[in-house]
Amino acid sequence: MPNLTLAALTREIQLNVEHALREDIGSGDITAQLIPPEHMARATVITREDAVICGTAWVDEVFRQLEPDTRVFWQVRDGEQVNPDQVLFQLEGPARALLSGERSALNFLQTLSAVATHCRQYADLVSDTRVKLLDTRKTLPGLRLAQKYAVTCGGCHNHRIGLYDAFLIKENHIAACGGIAQAVRNAHAIAPGKPVEVEVENLEEMRQALEAGADIIMLDELSLEDMRTAVAHCAGRAKLEASGGINRNTLRSIAETGVDYISLGTLTKDIKAIDLSMRLAM
Repeated sequence: MPNLTLAALTREIQLNVEHALREDIGSGDITAQLIPPEHMARATVITREDAVICGTAWVDEVFRQLEPDTRVFWQVRDGEQVNPDQVLFQLEGPARALLSGERSALNFLQTLSAVATHCRQYADLVSDTRVKLLDTRKTLPGLRLAQKYAVTCGGCHNHRIGLYDAFLIKENHIAACGGIAQAVRNAHAIAPGKPVEVEVENLEEMRQALEAGADIIMLDELSLEDMRTAVAHCAGRAKLEASGGINRNTLRSIAETGVDYISLGTLTKDIKAIDLSMRLAM
């Protein structure tokens, strides 16, 4: 499944920002009205901690929607590593717009940079192996595409985007369909060409999924020994994905079994916002 690109997110970014501004500003920023509308200002945004930056397009869109005459001068790009007290961008424009947009802009930047930073830390742990680290659907409601883009900025990869672009056949699907083989046959009939992945809990189920023609087989909490056996048995006939209960301590050993992918919910759900600060000058 291909990674998201920024070019594919133009409309999504517009909608994300429209919602954020409506949520924050509502009928109007009454505090910003303390400042005369003609007053111009400059602002500088810095990071207070190490981070991998992501979200520049969302920041640009915040100020474009608020006041198109606002100018944003970026000192960094998405995917770039930054250090404490480093300047990320500068703003010039109406003081009201700069202040009204500050929170929404920084919310996007601190959240998406947190995902990118977290992903970079995980990617670095297995950078010398062939495995690809995949995200999941454990994302913030309304920000799935944004977070999945951030995953790629951190050096990891995208799993399916939603329930519509690939099959992931789990235990309950298998039971309802009457078995792995029938579930895979149904999937190929319903949407030919869509990737078909089957989650298995043991080597026998893995063999059934392989014989049924699954494109990807998810090894759910299998032992390291069983993962190595699965890799040897599949011999490239299907991609293998390890999943379930994986953390920093176990990641490396799982990567070394030879699986193609490791999926981790932590990449998008266990994040801590990056500490950013904006300073205004009139």
